[in-house]
Amino acid sequence: MRTVKPPSQTNVFRFPIAAAIIALAVQATGAAAARVPEDAEQRLRAIYDRNEFRLESVQATWTPDGSGYAVLEPAAGAAGKALALYDAGDGRRAVLASPTQLKPRGADAPIAIDDYFFSPDGSWLLLLSRRDAAGKTVFDYWIFERESGNLTRAVEGATPAFFRGSIAPDGSRFVYTDKGNLKVYDLGRGKIVSLTSDGVIDKITNSQAVWSPDGKRIAYVRTDESDIPLRPMLVPGDPTYPRVRYVRYARVGGALPVRRVGIVNAKGGKTRWVDISAPAEGVHLGQIDWAMNSDELLIEKRSRGRDERDFLIAGAGGVNRIYHESDPAWVVASYRVNAGLEWIRDGEAFIVMSEKDGWRRAYVYSRDGKEKDSLTPGGVDIIQRAAVDEAGGWFYYYASPNNPTQQYLYRAPLDGSGQAERMSPADQPGWHDYEISPNAKWAIHTYSRFDQPPVVELVQLAGHRMVRTLEENRAVRKKVSSSLTQPTEFFEVDVGDGVALDGYVIKPRDFDPSNKYPVFVYQYSEPHAQTVVDRWSVRNEFHRAIADLGYLVVSMDSRGTPAPKGAAWRRAIFGSLGPLSTDEQAAGLKRLGQTRSYVDLSRVGVWGWSGGGSNTLNAMFRKPDVYHVGIAVAPKPQPHLYNAWFQEIYMRTREKNPEGYRRAAPINYAEGLQGDLLIIHGTGETNTHLEITEGLVDRLIELGKQFDYMTYPNRNHGLRIGKGTSLHLRMLMARYLLDRLPPGPRPR
Repeated sequence: MRTVKPPSQTNVFRFPIAAAIIALAVQATGAAAARVPEDAEQRLRAIYDRNEFRLESVQATWTPDGSGYAVLEPAAGAAGKALALYDAGDGRRAVLASPTQLKPRGADAPIAIDDYFFSPDGSWLLLLSRRDAAGKTVFDYWIFERESGNLTRAVEGATPAFFRGSIAPDGSRFVYTDKGNLKVYDLGRGKIVSLTSDGVIDKITNSQAVWSPDGKRIAYVRTDESDIPLRPMLVPGDPTYPRVRYVRYARVGGALPVRRVGIVNAKGGKTRWVDISAPAEGVHLGQIDWAMNSDELLIEKRSRGRDERDFLIAGAGGVNRIYHESDPAWVVASYRVNAGLEWIRDGEAFIVMSEKDGWRRAYVYSRDGKEKDSLTPGGVDIIQRAAVDEAGGWFYYYASPNNPTQQYLYRAPLDGSGQAERMSPADQPGWHDYEISPNAKWAIHTYSRFDQPPVVELVQLAGHRMVRTLEENRAVRKKVSSSLTQPTEFFEVDVGDGVALDGYVIKPRDFDPSNKYPVFVYQYSEPHAQTVVDRWSVRNEFHRAIADLGYLVVSMDSRGTPAPKGAAWRRAIFGSLGPLSTDEQAAGLKRLGQTRSYVDLSRVGVWGWSGGGSNTLNAMFRKPDVYHVGIAVAPKPQPHLYNAWFQEIYMRTREKNPEGYRRAAPINYAEGLQGDLLIIHGTGETNTHLEITEGLVDRLIELGKQFDYMTYPNRNHGLRIGKGTSLHLRMLMARYLLDRLPPGPRPR
């Protein structure tokens, strides 16, 4: 077995700047000696180099009245893109803004539009154009008038911070954040009014601005990060004398940003601060909005651990609580499906999502906080909300009562009087997404399955009538079909105590059930996402390329993942991320070997990214008899060093839960490593920062454990930046797997 001893990081740890300098050079493992077959390499190049599996998505923006949608499209015979408008009913196309109209006076080329927003009456659009200025990203804001075709630059070089509710209700102004301060641009006067002056870049930010319905006042959030410690990070440049920048990082148990909610006159003046009581440990804020009038403000306040939340109404009579919810684990998770409320009945009632009865359901409460109706059926989870059609009397949401790996659109009567009904077609099992028009008459519908790339179409929501196909992704579908010799199989595996895990297996193209094949497990197993979903993604094609090398690629969702299987399922991991999922993943794998004779449990590999990287370490350290090869990408082996926003939802702080943190930390079980382990990390991480992993590197060295370690210079959590990075990473994984986990069939 060929292994490489990583260089000791002991001194590097104590001097962060030196660590960053050393990390500029890729620490190649030198251990992955196996060569990836030419056909597999070409498949990986097609995915990550030539981008042949990149989807043609439909990035549409509905008009305010819902009668049509706008799309940025390549312009025939001209440089740049045109902004086109399509009528939803008959499909007629009109040019909203041509490349010629989008070219400022005296410029050589049209502006590149990164985002755009219709004014409330649709008469003009706010265009955002991003550019680089002295190494920093800034935005220019442009006004495009539809009738005259005039293009005017309203704001030049603002720091990127914009919010969808930022155009005034009458369309005469818009508010934005620049260098931490709130400013209003007046279209009629062509003037900018500063609303705040205390903003400091990377320290104090005034943002989340919301106009009052009468357009006279603006509510906003002031975020002060002065007490958040700074982390040094290298700025790529001179290899000998690199510059260092500092970023704030709110770590588990440390200080949180201090947030205040203020109200200011839209023409300028003194801010009036809302008195929100908060304990010394701090709070988080969710929805900030006007309470359907211009005199009262709605504020969603969440406890530090997100185990409590209040909806408050602040007005002339003070601050009153209209809704309170608590849960021993959490009320609002990191994916924030339950966050916020939606007003109905002219503000006399609201819809809120809650899991108080063990399932995520929608409820109607009166403005004074009394429960009126439950809109969705018991025993069924809402996956996420979709839209409220008050004129039609419907609440739209996603659910999948019979299959937690899929997603469908449902609707229920807003008055709570009837049964929920499924809108997605019965003959289309899989995954459905909808962008519903403001009038709830139309929707842009995207449908895919694990082995089928998405088709995008316009549907009339009533009856789900298909109006026209917008994108078929024919080229990608053809490529996927050509490599699909073994359709992905979804399964359910019983791991005991009434717990069944959903999973899938991708088999090699020459699969023969009379033989036994090695297993390569892909897992995440943390509360933020599922891996076992019947939806197409590029990752599926990577896994299929790996399977065709001679592996069974398997993934399972253990308890704690956000599957629509009830609150108890999702909260089972509360207190310590890692131990339960590690046990259940191993149990599921063993059961798979017992029930499927072609599964070779003597050859098992595992990989994951971020939380999945952490659980790969857990698998290798805690279950060395089950897993033989592991590839951990951007893990967090010391969770107490991770960010407070995420980790404290599920484990609180180390001071409150020392045993939970001890049990959750893979570093505490490193002595269990017996197999081959490859750790991959970016040195420019701002999420699971490098030092979290290098502590494990030091620990493994101290224990005398052999392993492999690869760092990508200055790459962040996604490891995408830099020519060739994505391909290099997947080729490294494939080589390591081939070298350490012999592929192909063996006789039983």
